[in-house]
Amino acid sequence: MKKDPAIEHRIQDEIMDDACGEQERHGAWICYLQDHLSFPFAARCVERRRESLLAVGEGVTVNGLAESDEPEEILVDVRWKDRDLAVPLAQLQGVGVAPEAAQAIADWHYWWQHGYLF
Repeated sequence: MKKDPAIEHRIQDEIMDDACGEQERHGAWICYLQDHLSFPFAARCVERRRESLLAVGEGVTVNGLAESDEPEEILVDVRWKDRDLAVPLAQLQGVGVAPEAAQAIADWHYWWQHGYLF
């Protein structure tokens, strides 16, 4: 995947600014997403993931960021078929979200798709 200078700049200068080490980088992403996402919001699954019950195209309501013991992934709490689940944010795309929220989700997708690590 080709690098996007604008997204690279935003990640380095706005999100990762002074973050050093895995925990600080993970925390920087959490702060960025909390500042730019308004919960709850509608989303749809855009990628099949082995660890998730969602199928591509299914809709969910995202209720917040989920606590996780897996620092390499950002998980969100969703409501799906009368169940509460934690699923990877990289699997979801916002539906009808504000431009700032759409950009934050896209930034995370970019990070994930480029294989960047905390």
